[in-house]
Amino acid sequence: MNTQSLKFMIKPLVLACAMALPAWGHAASATDAEVEQLRGEVKALKAMMQQYVQQQNTLADGLAEAKLKSEPKAAAPAFKTEGLGLKTKAGAEFSLYGNVRADASYQAEGGSLSRLYNQISTVPLDGNAESSDRLKATLAATRLGLDFKTATQLGDVAGKIEVDFLGANDSLRIRHAYLTFGDWLVGQTWSNFAVPDYMPETIDALGYVGGAVKRTPQVRYTHKFNSATNLVFAAEDSKDDSSNMRLPALTARLNHKFTDSLAVSARAMGTEKKTDADTETAWGVGLGAKLDLTDKTMLKADYYHVKGDSSFVSWTNQGFITNANKDIIETNEFDSITVGITQQFSPQWRGTLGYGYMKADQNDGYINALADKTKANKDLWQAWGNVFYSPIKPISLGLEYVYGEREAFGAAPNGSTTGEDNRINAVAIYNF
Repeated sequence: MNTQSLKFMIKPLVLACAMALPAWGHAASATDAEVEQLRGEVKALKAMMQQYVQQQNTLADGLAEAKLKSEPKAAAPAFKTEGLGLKTKAGAEFSLYGNVRADASYQAEGGSLSRLYNQISTVPLDGNAESSDRLKATLAATRLGLDFKTATQLGDVAGKIEVDFLGANDSLRIRHAYLTFGDWLVGQTWSNFAVPDYMPETIDALGYVGGAVKRTPQVRYTHKFNSATNLVFAAEDSKDDSSNMRLPALTARLNHKFTDSLAVSARAMGTEKKTDADTETAWGVGLGAKLDLTDKTMLKADYYHVKGDSSFVSWTNQGFITNANKDIIETNEFDSITVGITQQFSPQWRGTLGYGYMKADQNDGYINALADKTKANKDLWQAWGNVFYSPIKPISLGLEYVYGEREAFGAAPNGSTTGEDNRINAVAIYNF
């Protein structure tokens, strides 16, 4: 029974008692003292009822409060925390990345150097101290990198430092170290001429014939025409040990994306070759393309034509030859191409088939001026196939077979002019 109902019942009862007292007292000829006594009792009864009602109200309030406390509360807004980037002492934000990489190679025939990566241009000629049946392994391609960014009133200043252990005797070496501001880049990174973007995928860390993995100190400027086209100019130090650099190599690269599935890059290079007594101009052009045949199939191709230089494209002959007076008497000229197709079989599996070829011009003056014709190549070629498996995102396991040959301008004492590169490569990479 609630409090309001109790009040409704008690109040009429008290009033009825109070009204009936005079009549009841008169009918019974009660004395005034008895009447006063009854009135007192009624008054006491009324007070008792009021006290009871107050107790019921207090009890009801307590029950309501207990019910309120027992009901589930609305969830409080989650405490929001913004991701805090790591910062240097000078206040630049930075992130760490890299990989742990283990390479192994079984060499049926190949180069004599202790490293296990591509040596196609110097493999021994058949029957002449061949380097056969060797197992090689290394972790020297393990990589560590830092990306930096500092916000300024004029825009972001960014930078990168990336190193691996492919220096002499597995020593630490700089791969990339540069800063960017707006359209400018200053530092060491991929050459603007010999870019690796259009090389088919390989396990070999240096790639194969027809490609280039050249990194140079440079100053670079990029002009963006629109979202599909940009033009890049650079002044580069090509690090050509055969030349005394007086002026940097000048390179230009035009990148254009025709569609979401087709992109091309046209490149040009010009540089001075200098000795103590003479100078000569070297130059080159390049053309690369990437085509997505389907959403899981990609075709890549890259072509170079170079005259007088051996510093940008890998595995070529010496760019120029000098006489005893340091005069430049002849230059080498060559064409190279690499092409490959990559198929993504599933989210975990992908594979590549590739082919590379390089051919030197038949320049008799250059050939006859060579001190050792067995060390210069008429042509080179390599073909390879690989498969990669990624059981989980940060891990990649790869297996690759490569076979290639070089044909030298001169014959060894046994008459051989051909050397072989015949290997199985394997790799395990943990990316972080």
